[in-house]
Amino acid sequence: MLQQPAFGRCLRKLRMDRGLSQSALAGDGMSTGYLSRLESGARQPTTRAVSYLADRLGLEPTDFEEPAGGSSLAHALSLVASSGADSTIETLREALAGEDDAAPALRWQALWLLARHRRVQGDHRGEREYLTGLVRLGDEVGVPELRVRGLTRLARCLRSLGEIPAAIDAAVAADRLARTDALSAEDRAAALLALVSVEAEASRLPESRAHADELVALLAGRADALWAEAMWTAAAVRVRQGDYAGAQDCLEQALEKFSSNDDLVLWLRLRLAAGRLHLTKVPAQPEAAERCILAAESALVLVGTPGLRQELTALKADLAFLTRRYDDARALLGELALEEPRMTYRDWVRLDIMRHQLRILSGDDTGVQGLRALAEQAQADANIDLAAEIWRILAESLAQLQRGAATA
Repeated sequence: MLQQPAFGRCLRKLRMDRGLSQSALAGDGMSTGYLSRLESGARQPTTRAVSYLADRLGLEPTDFEEPAGGSSLAHALSLVASSGADSTIETLREALAGEDDAAPALRWQALWLLARHRRVQGDHRGEREYLTGLVRLGDEVGVPELRVRGLTRLARCLRSLGEIPAAIDAAVAADRLARTDALSAEDRAAALLALVSVEAEASRLPESRAHADELVALLAGRADALWAEAMWTAAAVRVRQGDYAGAQDCLEQALEKFSSNDDLVLWLRLRLAAGRLHLTKVPAQPEAAERCILAAESALVLVGTPGLRQELTALKADLAFLTRRYDDARALLGELALEEPRMTYRDWVRLDIMRHQLRILSGDDTGVQGLRALAEQAQADANIDLAAEIWRILAESLAQLQRGAATA
């Protein structure tokens, strides 16, 4: 049975976390005065009252129970598992900060969930803070699966931030541990996914292609989220190699076999990846990219996050630029410039490239200087493949300027 005053404290915190007044939570089925007495601990809750309040808060009645042993961290973990609402994530963060002496396994799980929440929001810097602690804690716990999972997520996060040397170190360590300890196919595949991605980013294309092929073979016969992401990753490697037909084949398999019912966010991102491929390959297919954009927009209504919305806006800007709708491209880039970055380092650099190209097209020489600075920075950050792409675009832009001057 739920006891006061613990029930009242828990109820009040849950209500305030959701930004609800007492009258809003009470609704038509309970008086505000009775709710106030419950929160103060002056009244013992009845089974009916607990059930009603749990329903209003979107919880289970058991979520009001104090955790065994008085652990607020264990209680916060149960709240996140049962709802996943932003308010429960904040409760988990506070509980973790206040329980340095909690069991390492509990702290690891809390860090994992907090990092995942940051990742979904596109906050890769916030994700890295949690993952760094997660990896240290994984070493302390000593469970091979936890160590590999922490290193795998850290590698992918660092890649998103453009920190390639550190990402390679984490990915190589994860892959080595997964093989040495003969972990499950899922853990080995996740480690390979990270390794393939960072190797491609570092222009280690032969190694990346070999590991991508190994990854696809490891997951052959499946059609789940891990397999779909593997096919997406294999497609990305083929794009880097200029094998657009091979990339399209990989993506088409994923688009055909992977259902939105399994993971709508991944389903949406596969459409965005397909749209970008249609704009990248030679010759480009803007009409096909437009169809991918429309499909992604319909899904974004259901699972929209700042990061996904920015990815879609960026793809629209790419399409506008390719089809020479330069004013539309400038407007879309202007929208993105007003927001906190929620995409990967490479994607934001790609937008900066477009901004400088638009300056060059308008006769602004600072665009050339901007492209040169981006290329030098990418090279300094060991993003060799990206640096080569920017140098190529710069050379093409300079050639375009010279042709324009010659015909003037």
